[in-house]
Amino acid sequence: MRAIVVDDEALARERLIDLLGEIGSVEVIAEARDGREAIEAVEAHRPDLLLLDIRMPRMDGLEAARHLGSFEHPPAIVFCTAYDEHALAAFDANAVDYLVKPIRIERLRMALERAGRFNHEVLHALDNDDSTRRQRSHLCARVRGSLVLVPIVDIDYLLAEDKYVVVHHAGSEVLIEESLKALEVEFGERFVRIHRNCLVALNKLAGLTRAADGRVLAKLDNVDAELEVSRRNLPALRKLVRTL
Repeated sequence: MRAIVVDDEALARERLIDLLGEIGSVEVIAEARDGREAIEAVEAHRPDLLLLDIRMPRMDGLEAARHLGSFEHPPAIVFCTAYDEHALAAFDANAVDYLVKPIRIERLRMALERAGRFNHEVLHALDNDDSTRRQRSHLCARVRGSLVLVPIVDIDYLLAEDKYVVVHHAGSEVLIEESLKALEVEFGERFVRIHRNCLVALNKLAGLTRAADGRVLAKLDNVDAELEVSRRNLPALRKLVRTL
């Protein structure tokens, strides 16, 4: 079994790799320090197994698992945590497992056996379980076959087009297959709806202006796009702009 070990503490990674070496049935092909590095490592190495810490900077293990659920062939995941309250009800004990640090070799061996019976539906269950669903720090997209992770803090606005949403960020854009409504529910504190097809980042909103044809446009810091405000959303947006 080919595995990646993910933990923000180097000593924790070393200890886990040593334990895996004693068991002997797992080849550690890469290490990662946070959830974002874990996703990139899975993309690059296509492991069978991910030994994944939960509390990590930049992106935690739960969010990384949600992103991995969109992969065609995601790895089995065994969570490793110092906090036993992170027992994940969304995961069937016969499919994947979680380990409480300090990890014992007998318990690790049992988790590896369970991970061998992993199936894709487990990550799908996690993604749809409200008890584990929290606001993400990144959006995940595919660009010409490559994985792109866009930090939420870098997004200027989100524009719905057909069944896709175009994520405009830092002078670039990517397509994601998510609904604008779902994004509004998840990130409602960060974005404001200006039109039925557009959400703009609150921290980028600079004001309103009127075009020569009478349309009201939202102005965003360092963004040249003309983003029309609908009549329905205009009253609330005017009140919001006054508070900026």
